[in-house]
Amino acid sequence: MKETKLWINGEWVDAKNSYELTSPYSGEPIANVAKASVIDVEHAIEGAHKAFLAFKKTTAYERAEILYKVVDIMRGRKNEFAEILAKEAGKPISAGLTEIDRTIATYQFSAEAAKQSMGETVPMDAAPGVKDRIGYTKRVPLGVVSAITPFNFPFNLVAHKLGPAFAVGNTVVLKPATQTPLSALVMAEIFQEAGLPDGALQIVTGSGGELSDTLITHPYVKKVTFTGSGAVGLKIKEKIGLRKVTLELGSNAAVIVEPSTPIEKIVSRCVGGAFGFAGQVCISLQRVYIHESIYDEFSKAFIEETKKLKVGDPLDPSTDVSAMIHPKEVERIKQWIEEAKEQGAQVATGAEFSERWMTPTVMTNVTPNMKVVCLETFAPIVSLVPYKTLDEAIELVNASDLGLNAGIYTNVLPDALKAADELEAGAIVINDIPTFRVDNMPYGGMKNSGYGREGIKYAIQEMTDLKFITIKTTI
Repeated sequence: MKETKLWINGEWVDAKNSYELTSPYSGEPIANVAKASVIDVEHAIEGAHKAFLAFKKTTAYERAEILYKVVDIMRGRKNEFAEILAKEAGKPISAGLTEIDRTIATYQFSAEAAKQSMGETVPMDAAPGVKDRIGYTKRVPLGVVSAITPFNFPFNLVAHKLGPAFAVGNTVVLKPATQTPLSALVMAEIFQEAGLPDGALQIVTGSGGELSDTLITHPYVKKVTFTGSGAVGLKIKEKIGLRKVTLELGSNAAVIVEPSTPIEKIVSRCVGGAFGFAGQVCISLQRVYIHESIYDEFSKAFIEETKKLKVGDPLDPSTDVSAMIHPKEVERIKQWIEEAKEQGAQVATGAEFSERWMTPTVMTNVTPNMKVVCLETFAPIVSLVPYKTLDEAIELVNASDLGLNAGIYTNVLPDALKAADELEAGAIVINDIPTFRVDNMPYGGMKNSGYGREGIKYAIQEMTDLKFITIKTTI
Protein backbone atom coordinates (compact mmCIF):
# COMPACT_ATOMS: atom_id res chain seq x y z
CA MET A 1 0.00 0.00 0.00
CA LYS A 2 1.25 3.48 -0.87
CA GLU A 3 2.96 5.42 1.92
CA THR A 4 2.96 9.20 1.51
CA LYS A 5 5.14 11.92 3.00
CA LEU A 6 4.93 15.68 3.41
CA TRP A 7 6.38 17.97 0.75
CA ILE A 8 8.46 20.58 2.58
CA ASN A 9 11.20 22.76 1.06
CA GLY A 10 11.49 20.62 -2.04
CA GLU A 11 11.91 17.33 -0.19
CA TRP A 12 9.72 14.44 0.95
CA VAL A 13 9.60 14.57 4.74
CA ASP A 14 8.37 11.86 7.12
CA ALA A 15 5.61 12.62 9.58
CA LYS A 16 5.36 11.02 13.02
CA ASN A 17 1.77 9.95 12.44
CA SER A 18 -0.36 8.78 9.54
CA TYR A 19 -3.95 7.90 8.71
CA GLU A 20 -5.47 5.25 6.45
CA LEU A 21 -7.04 6.46 3.24
CA THR A 22 -9.84 4.23 1.92
CA SER A 23 -11.78 4.12 -1.35
CA PRO A 24 -15.18 5.83 -1.20
CA TYR A 25 -16.53 3.17 -3.57
CA SER A 26 -15.17 -0.07 -2.13
CA GLY A 27 -13.98 0.90 1.33
CA GLU A 28 -10.65 -0.78 0.61
CA PRO A 29 -7.41 0.84 1.86
CA ILE A 30 -5.58 2.97 -0.73
CA ALA A 31 -2.72 4.54 1.18
CA ASN A 32 -1.22 5.44 4.52
CA VAL A 33 -1.12 9.23 4.42
CA ALA A 34 1.33 11.35 6.37
CA LYS A 35 -0.39 13.37 9.06
CA ALA A 36 1.32 16.71 9.57
CA SER A 37 1.79 18.26 13.00
CA VAL A 38 1.57 21.95 13.84
CA ILE A 39 5.38 22.02 13.91
CA ASP A 40 5.45 20.59 10.37
CA VAL A 41 3.10 23.34 9.22
CA GLU A 42 5.23 26.00 10.87
CA HIS A 43 8.31 24.68 9.06
CA ALA A 44 6.42 24.71 5.79
CA ILE A 45 5.25 28.30 6.24
CA GLU A 46 8.72 29.45 7.25
CA GLY A 47 10.19 27.72 4.20
CA ALA A 48 7.58 29.27 1.94
CA HIS A 49 8.42 32.72 3.31
CA LYS A 50 12.11 32.21 2.66
CA ALA A 51 11.39 30.98 -0.86
CA PHE A 52 9.14 34.00 -1.50
CA LEU A 53 12.00 36.44 -0.92
CA ALA A 54 13.71 35.02 -4.01
CA PHE A 55 10.68 33.91 -6.05
CA LYS A 56 9.11 37.37 -6.06
CA LYS A 57 12.14 38.62 -8.02
CA THR A 58 11.62 36.19 -10.92
CA THR A 59 10.35 37.60 -14.18
CA ALA A 60 6.85 37.16 -15.57
CA TYR A 61 8.41 35.20 -18.41
CA GLU A 62 10.10 32.76 -16.02
CA ARG A 63 6.92 32.17 -14.03
CA ALA A 64 4.87 31.69 -17.18
CA GLU A 65 7.36 29.15 -18.51
CA ILE A 66 7.05 27.08 -15.32
CA LEU A 67 3.27 27.01 -15.66
CA TYR A 68 3.45 26.14 -19.38
CA LYS A 69 5.70 23.19 -18.47
CA VAL A 70 3.13 22.04 -15.92
CA VAL A 71 0.55 22.07 -18.72
CA ASP A 72 2.78 19.97 -20.96
CA ILE A 73 3.52 17.41 -18.25
CA MET A 74 -0.14 17.04 -17.29
CA ARG A 75 -1.23 16.50 -20.88
CA GLY A 76 0.92 13.39 -21.02
CA ARG A 77 -0.48 11.89 -17.81
CA LYS A 78 -4.23 12.52 -18.06
CA ASN A 79 -5.37 8.91 -17.72
CA GLU A 80 -3.15 8.37 -14.68
CA PHE A 81 -4.61 11.42 -12.95
CA ALA A 82 -8.21 10.46 -13.76
CA GLU A 83 -7.58 7.09 -12.13
CA ILE A 84 -6.34 8.84 -8.99
CA LEU A 85 -9.63 10.75 -8.89
CA ALA A 86 -11.63 7.55 -9.30
CA LYS A 87 -9.76 5.84 -6.47
CA GLU A 88 -9.55 8.58 -3.84
CA ALA A 89 -12.69 10.60 -4.65
CA GLY A 90 -14.98 8.02 -6.25
CA LYS A 91 -15.30 10.25 -9.31
CA PRO A 92 -16.41 8.39 -12.47
CA ILE A 93 -13.50 8.08 -14.87
CA SER A 94 -15.27 10.10 -17.59
CA ALA A 95 -15.87 12.98 -15.18
CA GLY A 96 -12.29 12.65 -13.97
CA LEU A 97 -10.92 13.10 -17.48
CA THR A 98 -13.07 16.21 -17.84
CA GLU A 99 -11.65 17.59 -14.60
CA ILE A 100 -8.09 16.98 -15.77
CA ASP A 101 -8.80 18.83 -19.03
CA ARG A 102 -10.15 21.75 -17.01
CA THR A 103 -7.14 21.64 -14.70
CA ILE A 104 -4.79 21.86 -17.66
CA ALA A 105 -6.77 24.84 -18.95
CA THR A 106 -6.58 26.51 -15.53
CA TYR A 107 -2.78 26.28 -15.47
CA GLN A 108 -2.64 27.49 -19.07
CA PHE A 109 -4.81 30.50 -18.23
CA SER A 110 -2.46 31.15 -15.29
CA ALA A 111 0.62 30.99 -17.52
CA GLU A 112 -0.94 33.51 -19.88
CA ALA A 113 -2.03 35.74 -16.99
CA ALA A 114 1.52 35.83 -15.63
CA LYS A 115 2.39 38.07 -18.55
CA GLN A 116 -0.73 40.21 -18.29
CA SER A 117 -0.66 41.45 -14.70
CA MET A 118 -0.42 45.19 -15.13
CA GLY A 119 -1.26 48.54 -13.62
CA GLU A 120 -2.34 51.85 -15.07
CA THR A 121 -1.16 55.41 -15.36
CA VAL A 122 -2.85 58.00 -13.18
CA PRO A 123 -3.26 61.54 -14.63
CA MET A 124 -1.71 63.51 -11.79
CA ASP A 125 -2.27 66.80 -13.58
CA ALA A 126 -6.02 66.23 -13.25
CA ALA A 127 -5.67 67.59 -9.73
CA PRO A 128 -5.44 71.38 -9.39
CA GLY A 129 -1.95 72.80 -9.20
CA VAL A 130 -0.13 69.63 -10.24
CA LYS A 131 2.00 69.90 -13.40
CA ASP A 132 5.20 68.01 -12.89
CA ARG A 133 4.28 64.54 -11.65
CA ILE A 134 3.87 61.10 -13.20
CA GLY A 135 1.74 58.51 -11.43
CA TYR A 136 1.24 54.81 -12.06
CA THR A 137 0.13 51.64 -10.29
CA LYS A 138 1.50 48.13 -10.28
CA ARG A 139 0.38 44.87 -8.69
CA VAL A 140 2.86 43.18 -6.36
CA PRO A 141 2.78 39.70 -4.80
CA LEU A 142 1.69 39.30 -1.19
CA GLY A 143 3.96 36.56 0.11
CA VAL A 144 2.86 33.23 1.57
CA VAL A 145 -0.62 32.03 0.57
CA SER A 146 -2.35 29.37 2.65
CA ALA A 147 -4.58 27.27 0.41
CA ILE A 148 -7.15 24.87 1.88
CA THR A 149 -8.98 22.78 -0.71
CA PRO A 150 -11.96 20.35 -0.78
CA PHE A 151 -12.42 16.80 -2.04
CA ASN A 152 -14.77 17.32 -4.95
CA PHE A 153 -12.40 18.78 -7.57
CA PRO A 154 -9.02 17.94 -6.04
CA PHE A 155 -6.98 18.70 -9.14
CA ASN A 156 -8.81 21.72 -10.53
CA LEU A 157 -9.60 23.55 -7.30
CA VAL A 158 -5.96 23.15 -6.27
CA ALA A 159 -5.03 24.63 -9.66
CA HIS A 160 -7.25 27.64 -8.93
CA LYS A 161 -5.09 28.31 -5.85
CA LEU A 162 -1.63 27.44 -7.19
CA GLY A 163 -1.86 28.80 -10.74
CA PRO A 164 -2.72 32.45 -9.95
CA ALA A 165 -0.44 32.51 -6.90
CA PHE A 166 2.64 31.37 -8.83
CA ALA A 167 1.76 33.53 -11.82
CA VAL A 168 2.44 36.68 -9.79
CA GLY A 169 5.27 35.43 -7.55
CA ASN A 170 3.56 34.26 -4.37
CA THR A 171 4.46 31.02 -2.62
CA VAL A 172 1.86 28.54 -1.34
CA VAL A 173 1.33 26.20 1.59
CA LEU A 174 -1.33 23.75 0.45
CA LYS A 175 -3.52 21.68 2.79
CA PRO A 176 -5.68 19.36 0.64
CA ALA A 177 -8.80 17.58 1.86
CA THR A 178 -8.09 14.53 3.98
CA GLN A 179 -9.91 12.28 1.49
CA THR A 180 -8.03 13.52 -1.59
CA PRO A 181 -4.34 14.04 -0.73
CA LEU A 182 -2.90 11.92 -3.57
CA SER A 183 -3.96 14.30 -6.33
CA ALA A 184 -2.31 17.18 -4.48
CA LEU A 185 0.90 15.32 -3.73
CA VAL A 186 1.43 14.36 -7.36
CA MET A 187 1.51 18.09 -8.16
CA ALA A 188 4.67 18.40 -6.06
CA GLU A 189 6.47 16.13 -8.54
CA ILE A 190 5.04 18.00 -11.51
CA PHE A 191 5.98 21.47 -10.28
CA GLN A 192 9.46 20.34 -9.34
CA GLU A 193 9.92 18.84 -12.81
CA ALA A 194 8.62 22.09 -14.31
CA GLY A 195 11.29 24.10 -12.51
CA LEU A 196 9.41 25.70 -9.62
CA PRO A 197 12.00 26.70 -6.99
CA ASP A 198 12.19 24.55 -3.87
CA GLY A 199 9.99 25.92 -1.11
CA ALA A 200 7.61 27.80 -3.37
CA LEU A 201 5.11 24.94 -2.98
CA GLN A 202 4.67 23.23 0.37
CA ILE A 203 2.11 20.43 0.85
CA VAL A 204 0.98 19.38 4.31
CA THR A 205 -1.59 16.60 4.62
CA GLY A 206 -3.66 15.81 7.68
CA SER A 207 -6.49 17.14 9.81
CA GLY A 208 -7.90 20.53 8.98
CA GLY A 209 -9.23 20.85 12.52
CA GLU A 210 -5.74 20.40 13.94
CA LEU A 211 -3.79 22.47 11.42
CA SER A 212 -6.09 25.27 10.28
CA ASP A 213 -5.35 27.76 13.07
CA THR A 214 -1.65 27.73 12.23
CA LEU A 215 -2.35 27.86 8.51
CA ILE A 216 -4.51 30.97 8.82
CA THR A 217 -2.90 32.91 11.69
CA HIS A 218 0.86 32.43 11.28
CA PRO A 219 2.51 35.87 10.91
CA TYR A 220 4.11 34.97 7.57
CA VAL A 221 0.75 34.06 5.99
CA LYS A 222 -0.52 37.04 4.01
CA LYS A 223 -3.49 35.47 2.22
CA VAL A 224 -5.90 32.61 2.94
CA THR A 225 -7.85 30.99 0.14
CA PHE A 226 -10.39 28.38 1.22
CA THR A 227 -12.98 26.30 -0.59
CA GLY A 228 -15.32 24.32 1.63
CA SER A 229 -18.25 24.54 3.98
CA GLY A 230 -19.91 27.72 5.13
CA ALA A 231 -19.44 26.85 8.81
CA VAL A 232 -15.68 26.47 8.43
CA GLY A 233 -15.47 29.53 6.20
CA LEU A 234 -17.16 31.67 8.84
CA LYS A 235 -14.67 30.51 11.50
CA ILE A 236 -11.77 31.36 9.20
CA LYS A 237 -13.21 34.82 8.54
CA GLU A 238 -13.44 35.47 12.28
CA LYS A 239 -9.79 34.51 12.92
CA ILE A 240 -7.71 35.92 10.07
CA GLY A 241 -7.63 39.55 11.11
CA LEU A 242 -6.46 41.93 8.37
CA ARG A 243 -5.10 39.21 6.08
CA LYS A 244 -6.60 38.94 2.63
CA VAL A 245 -9.08 36.09 2.26
CA THR A 246 -11.10 34.35 -0.42
CA LEU A 247 -13.88 32.01 0.69
CA GLU A 248 -15.62 29.78 -1.83
CA LEU A 249 -18.48 28.23 0.12
CA GLY A 250 -21.66 26.28 -0.56
CA SER A 251 -24.86 26.82 -2.46
CA ASN A 252 -28.16 25.21 -3.43
CA ALA A 253 -28.17 26.24 -7.07
CA ALA A 254 -31.49 26.80 -8.79
CA VAL A 255 -32.72 27.12 -12.35
CA ILE A 256 -35.99 28.59 -13.63
CA VAL A 257 -37.64 26.91 -16.63
CA GLU A 258 -39.96 29.30 -18.45
CA PRO A 259 -42.77 28.06 -20.77
CA SER A 260 -40.97 29.32 -23.88
CA THR A 261 -38.26 26.69 -23.33
CA PRO A 262 -38.04 23.64 -25.67
CA ILE A 263 -38.09 20.95 -22.98
CA GLU A 264 -36.63 18.19 -25.10
CA LYS A 265 -33.47 20.25 -25.64
CA ILE A 266 -32.68 20.87 -21.97
CA VAL A 267 -33.75 17.85 -19.94
CA SER A 268 -30.59 15.78 -20.32
CA ARG A 269 -28.47 18.83 -19.56
CA CYS A 270 -30.45 19.49 -16.36
CA VAL A 271 -30.17 15.86 -15.28
CA GLY A 272 -26.41 15.98 -15.82
CA GLY A 273 -26.15 19.17 -13.77
CA ALA A 274 -28.10 17.64 -10.92
CA PHE A 275 -26.34 14.29 -10.62
CA GLY A 276 -22.78 14.77 -11.93
CA PHE A 277 -20.28 13.47 -9.36
CA ALA A 278 -23.24 12.34 -7.22
CA GLY A 279 -24.31 15.96 -6.75
CA GLN A 280 -21.18 16.74 -4.73
CA VAL A 281 -20.56 20.00 -6.57
CA CYS A 282 -20.99 23.49 -5.10
CA ILE A 283 -23.10 24.54 -8.08
CA SER A 284 -24.86 21.21 -8.55
CA LEU A 285 -28.44 21.80 -9.74
CA GLN A 286 -30.52 21.29 -6.60
CA ARG A 287 -33.73 23.25 -7.25
CA VAL A 288 -35.68 23.36 -10.52
CA TYR A 289 -38.56 25.84 -10.70
CA ILE A 290 -40.84 24.98 -13.63
CA HIS A 291 -43.74 27.05 -14.93
CA GLU A 292 -46.99 25.30 -14.06
CA SER A 293 -48.05 25.12 -17.72
CA ILE A 294 -45.14 22.78 -18.54
CA TYR A 295 -44.54 21.25 -15.11
CA ASP A 296 -46.09 17.84 -15.86
CA GLU A 297 -44.33 17.49 -19.21
CA PHE A 298 -40.95 18.57 -17.85
CA SER A 299 -41.19 16.44 -14.70
CA LYS A 300 -42.08 13.29 -16.64
CA ALA A 301 -39.15 13.78 -19.04
CA PHE A 302 -36.74 14.65 -16.22
CA ILE A 303 -37.67 11.59 -14.17
CA GLU A 304 -37.38 9.25 -17.15
CA GLU A 305 -33.96 10.66 -18.02
CA THR A 306 -32.84 10.26 -14.40
CA LYS A 307 -33.82 6.58 -14.40
CA LYS A 308 -31.36 5.96 -17.26
CA LEU A 309 -28.33 6.88 -15.16
CA LYS A 310 -26.02 4.03 -14.18
CA VAL A 311 -24.72 3.77 -10.63
CA GLY A 312 -21.49 1.81 -10.33
CA ASP A 313 -17.72 1.50 -10.19
CA PRO A 314 -15.99 4.85 -10.90
CA LEU A 315 -13.37 3.03 -13.01
CA ASP A 316 -16.10 1.73 -15.36
CA PRO A 317 -16.39 4.17 -18.31
CA SER A 318 -20.15 3.55 -18.48
CA THR A 319 -20.76 4.69 -14.88
CA ASP A 320 -22.68 7.95 -14.50
CA VAL A 321 -22.94 8.14 -10.70
CA SER A 322 -20.69 6.43 -8.17
CA ALA A 323 -20.16 6.49 -4.42
CA MET A 324 -20.60 9.48 -2.19
CA ILE A 325 -17.45 10.59 -0.45
CA HIS A 326 -18.20 8.89 2.88
CA PRO A 327 -20.87 6.58 4.33
CA LYS A 328 -21.81 9.23 6.91
CA GLU A 329 -22.83 11.50 4.04
CA VAL A 330 -25.13 8.79 2.70
CA GLU A 331 -26.71 8.47 6.13
CA ARG A 332 -27.12 12.24 6.43
CA ILE A 333 -28.97 12.67 3.17
CA LYS A 334 -31.09 9.60 3.87
CA GLN A 335 -32.27 11.29 7.06
CA TRP A 336 -33.00 14.52 5.19
CA ILE A 337 -35.14 12.66 2.66
CA GLU A 338 -37.06 10.85 5.39
CA GLU A 339 -37.64 14.15 7.18
CA ALA A 340 -38.93 15.73 3.95
CA LYS A 341 -41.27 12.78 3.36
CA GLU A 342 -42.67 13.17 6.86
CA GLN A 343 -43.39 16.81 5.99
CA GLY A 344 -45.28 15.85 2.83
CA ALA A 345 -42.60 15.60 0.11
CA GLN A 346 -42.69 12.72 -2.35
CA VAL A 347 -39.90 10.70 -3.97
CA ALA A 348 -40.58 10.54 -7.71
CA THR A 349 -37.61 8.24 -8.34
CA GLY A 350 -34.48 7.13 -6.53
CA ALA A 351 -33.81 7.16 -2.78
CA GLU A 352 -32.37 3.67 -2.84
CA PHE A 353 -29.30 3.27 -0.66
CA SER A 354 -26.30 1.13 0.07
CA GLU A 355 -23.70 1.95 2.68
CA ARG A 356 -21.71 4.02 0.18
CA TRP A 357 -24.04 5.23 -2.57
CA MET A 358 -27.57 6.36 -3.29
CA THR A 359 -29.48 6.33 -6.53
CA PRO A 360 -30.18 9.68 -8.22
CA THR A 361 -33.25 11.06 -6.47
CA VAL A 362 -36.01 13.40 -7.64
CA MET A 363 -38.25 15.02 -5.02
CA THR A 364 -41.63 16.66 -5.61
CA ASN A 365 -44.23 18.36 -3.42
CA VAL A 366 -41.46 20.03 -1.45
CA THR A 367 -41.68 23.27 0.53
CA PRO A 368 -39.05 26.00 0.93
CA ASN A 369 -38.27 25.19 4.57
CA MET A 370 -37.29 21.55 3.97
CA LYS A 371 -33.58 20.80 4.35
CA VAL A 372 -33.46 19.25 0.86
CA VAL A 373 -34.51 22.66 -0.50
CA CYS A 374 -33.09 25.36 1.77
CA LEU A 375 -29.73 23.78 2.65
CA GLU A 376 -26.95 22.48 0.42
CA THR A 377 -27.59 18.76 -0.08
CA PHE A 378 -24.21 17.90 -1.65
CA ALA A 379 -25.78 14.64 -2.81
CA PRO A 380 -27.52 13.25 -5.92
CA ILE A 381 -30.87 14.81 -5.16
CA VAL A 382 -32.95 17.48 -6.90
CA SER A 383 -36.35 19.04 -6.18
CA LEU A 384 -38.90 19.94 -8.87
CA VAL A 385 -41.20 22.85 -7.97
CA PRO A 386 -44.01 24.46 -10.04
CA TYR A 387 -44.59 28.23 -10.12
CA LYS A 388 -47.20 30.58 -11.58
CA THR A 389 -45.30 33.75 -12.52
CA LEU A 390 -41.69 34.71 -13.18
CA ASP A 391 -41.80 37.09 -10.23
CA GLU A 392 -42.77 34.16 -8.00
CA ALA A 393 -39.95 32.02 -9.39
CA ILE A 394 -37.36 34.74 -8.80
CA GLU A 395 -38.66 35.18 -5.26
CA LEU A 396 -38.33 31.44 -4.60
CA VAL A 397 -34.77 31.35 -5.89
CA ASN A 398 -33.80 34.40 -3.83
CA ALA A 399 -35.42 33.08 -0.64
CA SER A 400 -32.22 31.13 0.08
CA ASP A 401 -29.41 32.65 2.12
CA LEU A 402 -27.03 31.12 -0.42
CA GLY A 403 -26.22 32.53 -3.85
CA LEU A 404 -23.35 31.14 -5.89
CA ASN A 405 -24.81 30.50 -9.36
CA ALA A 406 -28.41 30.67 -10.59
CA GLY A 407 -29.90 30.05 -14.03
CA ILE A 408 -32.93 30.59 -16.21
CA TYR A 409 -34.14 29.00 -19.43
CA THR A 410 -36.24 31.36 -21.56
CA ASN A 411 -36.56 32.49 -25.15
CA VAL A 412 -38.09 35.83 -24.09
CA LEU A 413 -35.37 38.47 -23.94
CA PRO A 414 -37.08 40.83 -21.45
CA ASP A 415 -37.58 37.90 -19.06
CA ALA A 416 -33.91 36.93 -19.37
CA LEU A 417 -32.82 40.49 -18.62
CA LYS A 418 -35.24 40.71 -15.70
CA ALA A 419 -33.76 37.54 -14.20
CA ALA A 420 -30.23 38.82 -14.79
CA ASP A 421 -31.07 41.95 -12.81
CA GLU A 422 -33.12 40.43 -10.00
CA LEU A 423 -31.64 37.00 -9.22
CA GLU A 424 -29.28 37.18 -6.25
CA ALA A 425 -26.20 35.13 -7.10
CA GLY A 426 -22.59 35.63 -8.05
CA ALA A 427 -23.27 34.41 -11.59
CA ILE A 428 -26.50 34.36 -13.59
CA VAL A 429 -26.51 31.75 -16.35
CA ILE A 430 -29.09 32.32 -19.08
CA ASN A 431 -30.26 29.35 -21.14
CA ASP A 432 -28.05 26.87 -19.33
CA ILE A 433 -27.82 25.20 -15.93
CA PRO A 434 -26.21 27.03 -12.99
CA THR A 435 -23.68 24.19 -12.83
CA PHE A 436 -21.93 25.82 -15.80
CA ARG A 437 -18.45 27.11 -15.11
CA VAL A 438 -15.39 27.79 -17.23
CA ASP A 439 -12.15 28.47 -15.46
CA ASN A 440 -11.39 32.02 -16.58
CA MET A 441 -14.77 33.47 -15.59
CA PRO A 442 -15.22 35.26 -12.25
CA TYR A 443 -16.52 32.72 -9.76
CA GLY A 444 -17.78 33.41 -6.28
CA GLY A 445 -20.93 33.88 -4.29
CA MET A 446 -23.22 36.43 -2.74
CA LYS A 447 -24.81 36.19 0.70
CA ASN A 448 -23.47 33.15 2.60
CA SER A 449 -21.96 31.52 -0.47
CA GLY A 450 -18.62 33.19 -0.16
CA TYR A 451 -16.34 36.17 -0.09
CA GLY A 452 -14.14 37.25 -2.98
CA ARG A 453 -13.76 35.80 -6.46
CA GLU A 454 -11.79 33.11 -8.24
CA GLY A 455 -11.15 32.78 -11.97
CA ILE A 456 -7.56 33.50 -12.92
CA LYS A 457 -7.67 37.24 -13.57
CA TYR A 458 -9.89 37.84 -10.54
CA ALA A 459 -7.89 35.57 -8.25
CA ILE A 460 -4.72 37.44 -9.21
CA GLN A 461 -6.31 40.71 -8.14
CA GLU A 462 -7.01 39.16 -4.74
CA MET A 463 -3.52 37.60 -4.50
CA THR A 464 -1.69 40.89 -5.05
CA ASP A 465 -1.46 44.32 -3.48
CA LEU A 466 -1.97 47.47 -5.51
CA LYS A 467 1.03 49.76 -5.20
CA PHE A 468 0.98 53.38 -6.37
CA ILE A 469 4.16 55.18 -7.48
CA THR A 470 4.50 58.86 -8.24
CA ILE A 471 7.55 60.65 -9.66
CA LYS A 472 8.14 64.38 -9.42
CA THR A 473 9.78 65.17 -12.73
CA THR A 474 11.55 68.30 -11.47
CA ILE A 475 13.27 68.98 -8.17
